[in-house]
Formats: sequence, C-alpha cells, structure tokens
Amino acid sequence: MISSNDLRSGMSILVEGNLYQVIDTSHNKTAMRQMIIKAKVRNMRTGSVTELSFTGGDKVDQAHIEKRPMQYLYDAGDDVVFMDTETYEQIEIAKDRLEWELNFMKENSDVTVIQFENEILGVNLPEKIALVVTTAEPAVKGDTATNAQKNAIVETGYEVRVPLFISEGEVILINSNDGKYSGRA
Repeated sequence: MISSNDLRSGMSILVEGNLYQVIDTSHNKTAMRQMIIKAKVRNMRTGSVTELSFTGGDKVDQAHIEKRPMQYLYDAGDDVVFMDTETYEQIEIAKDRLEWELNFMKENSDVTVIQFENEILGVNLPEKIALVVTTAEPAVKGDTATNAQKNAIVETGYEVRVPLFISEGEVILINSNDGKYSGRA
C-alpha cells in the first residue's frame, strides 16, 4: 500500500479490482480543506483513460507489473507466438489485443511482454523501429514547395507518410508510439 500523495507518472496501481497506470497527477490544497489528488490514469486491460480522485493520505494498492523480454516468433492464425529468450518458454497472445503493435513487429524482433499475476496485458515495443519500404509512390517534380510527403508501405504492411526522397528498398525508422516516420536507419 502506498499513499495517494506519492503517486507518480508511470506507477501501476490497483483500484477496486481495476489495474491502472498513472499518466499524470495534480495536487489541490485549499485553506481549511484536505488535499485532493487527481490522477489521470490508463486502464491497462482496456486502454481507456480516466481520472480518479483521492483525498490526501488515502492508501492505494501498488500493482507489481512483470516485464519479460521475449522474441516474436510467428503468426499462428488468431494468436501471435512469443518465446522467452532465457527459458525458451513459448506463449500465445490473441491478435485482437495487439492490433497496433502488429503494424511494427516482424518475425524474430525483440519485445517486452507485460504481465500482472500471470495475466498477459500486452507488449511494449522499442520506441523506434527500423523497417524496409516495400512500395513507395513516385515523387512528382514540383511538389517541394513545403514539407511534401508521400505514402509508403513497409514490410509489415503498415502505410506511413514519408518525405519525397524515400524510395523502395530503403530502411526507415518509425516511431512505435504514433506510427510516424522518424528518419532513415
């Protein structure tokens, strides 16, 4: 148990059976009243963002999240198979829980699997991922007045906006948080 006064960004907490990750906190103390702590949190099971209010000194259960480095092996239809690189144990995660992450994962890539008491919550990817451009629209001469961009498709099938000078076969970096072009690899 931790005090609500000690909540910080990135902490994992358990409130009324729901598992949350703290995004941001604000403390409001006025004269003659107790402090009120508002915490903006993300539900780690559903991904929804909400705001929780606590009175100063309230006790909150801290959740112990386990992060295990694993390797993405292959797509098994409705599931995706990962392997622990130390114990060689294999686990399967349903594809519908990893819709966004699958845009950036290719076979044999390293990821971090997040678990809470043997419940698999999801996968953390590296911030920048290098992928090969498989198809790119041709650049049209004269389109360079401002920050001109074109569509390109990378090896995982994800479509991204890239600068005009990027061509097929090049390796580019993509930010896994927002899915935008970040530079050449």
